[in-house]
Amino acid sequence: MKLSKLAKSIIFILIILVADQVLKVWVKTNMSIGEEISVLGNWFIILFVENPGMAFGFEFAGEYGKVSLSVFRILAVIAIGWYLVKLAKQNVSMGFLICIALIFAGALGNIVDSVFYGVLFNHSFGQVAEFMPIDGGYSSLLHGKVVDMFYFPLIEGHYPGWFPFKGGEEFIFFRPVFNIADSSITVGIFSILLFYRKQFNNASLKSKVQETEGTPEENGTTINEPGKKKDS
Repeated sequence: MKLSKLAKSIIFILIILVADQVLKVWVKTNMSIGEEISVLGNWFIILFVENPGMAFGFEFAGEYGKVSLSVFRILAVIAIGWYLVKLAKQNVSMGFLICIALIFAGALGNIVDSVFYGVLFNHSFGQVAEFMPIDGGYSSLLHGKVVDMFYFPLIEGHYPGWFPFKGGEEFIFFRPVFNIADSSITVGIFSILLFYRKQFNNASLKSKVQETEGTPEENGTTINEPGKKKDS
């Protein structure tokens, strides 16, 4: 049985989402905050940190800021999901759909943490967290923290003394700690910018035209194919 483009996209999303959540749950239930495991010398490290805000360790301050971010993520995922379904009905390449699916899967993966982890786990400071602890989770619904673990300190050193504002301070590249969901979003966005920018612009324009004017069938008109004359 041949699968539709939408079905293939959904399968791809589920694979990313499951991989993201399995790794996060494993880290959460086997490591404490700040604990690290060397995978490839000092270049690739599994470092457990929790991010209360945005991707790659950037924070969105305040209790209301956290709720606002969680709600924004939910609305964004709904919008991306709607866009993905709409695109699947158009004549777009499977590669472009996969890019949108990557963004959707990544956003959804981090939403799970933000919405549910505060209720499902207790804290990880100085201890390994428990799943569904008797005393309850470390926070409430929509106040969960995103689990990050990938750390690539490829280059370490110090800024030269003459460097403005940072002279003498420690320098690490690449400093941000991230997860599979963050990577999925980043790969999806950069792939669109590099390979599918024209398709993205054309698909967006086509969607706007259909929303404002309706489809040709709805308007009782037909669009002639190139090379064909219009019937008189």
